[in-house]
Amino acid sequence: MCLFCDILLKREKIIFENDLAFAILDNYPVTKGHALIISKRHFESYFDASVAELVAIDDALKNVKKILDDSIHPDGYNLGVNQGRASGQSVMHLHVHLIPRSFGDTPNPRGGVRGVFPDKQDYDGSGN
Repeated sequence: MCLFCDILLKREKIIFENDLAFAILDNYPVTKGHALIISKRHFESYFDASVAELVAIDDALKNVKKILDDSIHPDGYNLGVNQGRASGQSVMHLHVHLIPRSFGDTPNPRGGVRGVFPDKQDYDGSGN
């Protein structure tokens, strides 16, 4: 069985849910509070989500952000979807990463998600 479907079935670790999505804290967090927003329906691709599912995922993102804002007070967030094995998707069930960020958690955060390819993070060569 799918890891996320099992969590939903057992009602474990859920920190937020609505009709079509739920959220848990990541088992292997990048930062404290790293959360996953997961579709309740089992499917792999963000691009296969219905409009209603995308609205529910957005609602869950905003609600979990508020929970994290109130509890750990991060300075910012990265949002990410790994789509397909080539992108690093390891659980083949749609989920969106909500990663709290704080000043100083990396020497140079400029370029954000471009850091997936470190040589592309400094996109203008300024080093800032």
